[in-house]
Amino acid sequence: MEQSEGSELLDARGLRCPEPVMLLHREFARLERGEELTVLATDPSTRRDFAQFCRQLGHELVNSSETDGYLVYVLRKGG
Repeated sequence: MEQSEGSELLDARGLRCPEPVMLLHREFARLERGEELTVLATDPSTRRDFAQFCRQLGHELVNSSETDGYLVYVLRKGG
């Protein structure tokens, strides 16, 4: 798993909807604009939920991939 340099890490593996997106909200609240968060998840609904989170709140989904049976997201806090 490649974590983006300077990125915080949130491990949401094993959690089911709505827990991963709730944790994402909490972590983003403490980040500054432009900071990145790498999230590890296993719930397939995070594909939809994280994209919608970014669209609705003005954040950026920098990258998403799958490795070793889990999903890896890099998100950047927007305005």
